[in-house]
Amino acid sequence: MASERYRLLLGWLLLACSGAERRFPLRDPLWQDTDQQPVSVDCAPRPTDQDQKHRACAPDPYVSPLAWDAADNSLFRPFAQLWAVDPGRPAVNVNAFDEVPDSAWFSNRIGKKKPSRAELLQGACSDTDLLDGATAAPGSWVIDQGKPNGATPGFRIKVGGKYKFLLKTDNQAEPERPTAASAIGAALYHAVGFNTSCEQIVYFDPSVLSLKPGLKVTDNSGITKPFDEHALTRVLKQAVHRGSLVRMQASAWLPGYLIGPFRYEGVRSDDPNDAIPHEDRRDLRGARVLAAWINHFDAREQNTMDSWIADDSAAPDSSPGHVRHFYLDTSDSFGSLWDWDEISRRLGHSYLLDFGYMGGDFFTFGAIERPWERAQKTPGGLFGYFHYRDFDPDGWKNEYPNPAFSSADEHDNAWMTRILSRFDREDIEALVSLGKFTRPEHATFLTDVLEQRLERIVTRYFAYLSPLSDPRLEPAGKLCLTDLARRRTRSASTFRYQSRLRARDAVRELPVEVRDAGEVCLVLPQLSPPGGVPDDDPSRYVVVGIDNGQARHALGVHLYDLGPERGFRVVGLERPELSLTELIEARP
Repeated sequence: MASERYRLLLGWLLLACSGAERRFPLRDPLWQDTDQQPVSVDCAPRPTDQDQKHRACAPDPYVSPLAWDAADNSLFRPFAQLWAVDPGRPAVNVNAFDEVPDSAWFSNRIGKKKPSRAELLQGACSDTDLLDGATAAPGSWVIDQGKPNGATPGFRIKVGGKYKFLLKTDNQAEPERPTAASAIGAALYHAVGFNTSCEQIVYFDPSVLSLKPGLKVTDNSGITKPFDEHALTRVLKQAVHRGSLVRMQASAWLPGYLIGPFRYEGVRSDDPNDAIPHEDRRDLRGARVLAAWINHFDAREQNTMDSWIADDSAAPDSSPGHVRHFYLDTSDSFGSLWDWDEISRRLGHSYLLDFGYMGGDFFTFGAIERPWERAQKTPGGLFGYFHYRDFDPDGWKNEYPNPAFSSADEHDNAWMTRILSRFDREDIEALVSLGKFTRPEHATFLTDVLEQRLERIVTRYFAYLSPLSDPRLEPAGKLCLTDLARRRTRSASTFRYQSRLRARDAVRELPVEVRDAGEVCLVLPQLSPPGGVPDDDPSRYVVVGIDNGQARHALGVHLYDLGPERGFRVVGLERPELSLTELIEARP
């Protein structure tokens, strides 16, 4: 059912791209996907340490080898695409308002309703997820597992015998940045709409820790060692200290039965709800712009997680249930430094293995100056080369190609920009406070850079497709929208609005009322009689085009005129690559 629905939606989108008239049905837009409905998975033997005969009724855990994912997307996939005929296609999970419905992947948050400051700062954390190192009793944080891999050392704790947290340190070369990036980045991703883990920074006295005896940990090289008092002391020594208190990042354990990362292409064959190829999802495509904003170059499948949420929480690997998809680990954001300075300079500008740049340098003998050659470390070096000077939203690249990011088009990028533009400087400043920087100038610097990078994103993507959004009807047939570009600039001097209406082959100009906070309104003339034809008759169909004088292309608002008593009903928004004249007058 879900796949059939999205094939129909794709048909509508392709029809729109062809230049033919796009007519929306008389119904509300889809705001809730069906992929969180319970489904059942065949049971299979899955022995555990406690029960060798255990059977699980959940998808098989997927293991994502780091080296294979990098090689596949850096070498094999690009090579295969040389011989493939793939003209690209629009994202599929888009509703009639050109937005993404809520799903197991994404929930409309700041893009639909401005969160309170408390909601913004709490992110994905519930009240039971919040740790307070200042009030924790000695020995109340029980270490029950060492951290097996990753660049930063740590361990898992259990609090109250129930709540689990992974505690990680900063690395010694970058005190405070990785832990701050994790907390701030997770809160940003959550506010945008993605599922994330609860991330927070905690300061605590080491006496709150209690080490469970007999623990062992296996590192990235496959070597198993005891995780004992000596190992714990070594971890704590690498952490940042504030007096006698230790600074660490606390990641709350995800809910459900973890089944491994999600891929950025294809679907999970063992998830009946997973009907849309991941590279065709607008939420995954648009995430490229969010990653570019904070330079989350490490956005790859290893930093994601799928979890089976069983209806019976007491049996986490039982059916029925559904899969929820999470983003993890933004610790490499805001200027990660690698051991090789040449790589640190390139992060965000170039893939680690970038054939495009390699070919250009070969044929020009390296004569072209690259942005990383101009890069300068930030004052104090805490944020590496993270800055806005040479930031190019179009040119930004992650560590190695990401299939969903590579599929993103103007519409996907503009969708994410509409969401990000709703972050005011005050919001950014508040989110940066989650980093708990010791020095106030570090928080100020990061806020300034994020604000400037966001301005470049807004300038780039709002200059092409219309930033007008949030249609709503007021009494007396007044249609109002929010110009997200003007809302952010808080200046009306450079915006010149025009609007035209087409109904029953008649075209007329509509005056535009300009209000504060980016709002614009126009009065719709009542043209349809009170009765006589069905509500969805083509004669009731109205298209209003609006141009803000800044974006190259206009917005089309589609409505049905239901007569003087019932007024108008908005049924769709479209952002075709057409001028106002082309949108209203040139289309049949």
